[in-house]
Amino acid sequence: MMTGTGALARLALRLDRVRLTVWVLGLAVMPMGTAANYQKLYPTEADLQAVSGVLSNPSLVALSGPLFGVSIGALTAWKIGITEFILIGLMSVLTVIRHTRTEEETGRLELLRATVIGRYAPLTAALLVTVAADVAIGLLAALGLIGVGLDPAGALAFGLATTLFGVLFAAVAAATAQLTQGARAATGIAGAVLGGTYLLRAVGDTGPTALSWLSPTGWALHMRPFAGERWWVALLFVAFAVLFGIIGYTLVDRRDVGAGLLADRPGPARAAPALRSSLALAWRLHRGLLIGWVVALAASGAVMGGAASGIGNLQSPNQQLTDILTRMGGRAGLTDAFLGAIYGIIGQLVAAYTIQATLRLRQEESSGRVEALLATRVGRLRWAGSHLTFAVAGTALLLAVAGVAGGIVYGAQVHDVGGQTARLLGAALVQLPAALVLAGLGTALIGLAPRLSTLTWAALIVSVLLVELGALFGLNQYVLDVTPFAHVPKLPGAAFTAAPVVWLTVVALALGAAGLAGLRRRDMPAT
Repeated sequence: MMTGTGALARLALRLDRVRLTVWVLGLAVMPMGTAANYQKLYPTEADLQAVSGVLSNPSLVALSGPLFGVSIGALTAWKIGITEFILIGLMSVLTVIRHTRTEEETGRLELLRATVIGRYAPLTAALLVTVAADVAIGLLAALGLIGVGLDPAGALAFGLATTLFGVLFAAVAAATAQLTQGARAATGIAGAVLGGTYLLRAVGDTGPTALSWLSPTGWALHMRPFAGERWWVALLFVAFAVLFGIIGYTLVDRRDVGAGLLADRPGPARAAPALRSSLALAWRLHRGLLIGWVVALAASGAVMGGAASGIGNLQSPNQQLTDILTRMGGRAGLTDAFLGAIYGIIGQLVAAYTIQATLRLRQEESSGRVEALLATRVGRLRWAGSHLTFAVAGTALLLAVAGVAGGIVYGAQVHDVGGQTARLLGAALVQLPAALVLAGLGTALIGLAPRLSTLTWAALIVSVLLVELGALFGLNQYVLDVTPFAHVPKLPGAAFTAAPVVWLTVVALALGAAGLAGLRRRDMPAT
């Protein structure tokens, strides 16, 4: 049953040698860099006490979790923890799905199984490679924290929490990979679980505490690195990773190669009149993904809108810090700044949908389905435009949903539903041009260098890291300006300026036009 596992693992490592190296080094360096910069920013105990008073605010707790201790290590775990956990979970999901369900969907695994390959070998190889990357990230992160002078026990606890979070979501992906026939659906289910753990933790940390203990994100935080480590929490990760792993291996035995446990429903022999256009077909292909994202963004906007009301009650034992915040715009201004940061994060999150919808072009091409469509009267540009319509309109819809949901919840708390809904809708929609730059980049890569189209995901990850950590690391502004999200007006806390929005739109259109021109001229399909 395991025959060929070693060979498949070596093949996966060879295919992912660059991708995994970037993931491992990037995630390993972030905690160390954060700690080193905090040592410069907060050199005294008084500085740490002041910032701990601010970070105990419920709104900030909902965003990044509770701060369990007053030390550089605890502050580092608070700042980078959520980002580290979500990214390693995402890496684990993508790696496992890529070497299991994607290989089946493209037909390559069927060819491999014509050789001497055991039934469990592909899944086992994918898990071995992913777990090895998770262990490397956790170990290097711990060594880096120790290297900048932090407590070894806390550093090891942080590294262990990071590794176990990745291992758990590798096991989750092993189970979801067996459910559907498509890699996108399997990734979407695992991604929904990952996002759900964050929202569940956010609600639990500001409300019923028990909810935090239902979330793996909450478990990772409650291991309390640098704040009285709780080593026993690791058992929760181990138990559920084993459970999902057993589910994954059990489901492998219950389905055929290339099939999913949730079989696709057979359609009618003749298509309905509503499917007679390429746009209608694109809607059929995108609707499940879009509906799932709408639900997720409505929940996210509502949770974060509800959390925003607490920022106005911020109290700090450091009166000087309170005076500075008041001079910067008062408590109302501070709430607006918080909402601006929230919708900046939501904009980056929605950009993941933008990339998914854009890269559907490449998926349709690599699967061979586009050839049958282009054999009809549908031209290349019309086909591409049908999918890009949902990349653009779908992104705008998701941002609008997040803005309206946040505005309704926050507005109800401050007794101004109409006014706050309009303000937060604007704060959300202003993120649209930045997200569309990534759609333009994806289109350009598909048209000009289709083999490199997955680099669009790398662009998003780099963008997120630069926006969230660039200033903390003291990077030059020219470096930070590489990401489109650095140019978005921080509404509602800052004044709206049209120039960056216009320039981002122009860049998105130019990239998209270049990609469509290349798509029109190159051979299809490109391998």
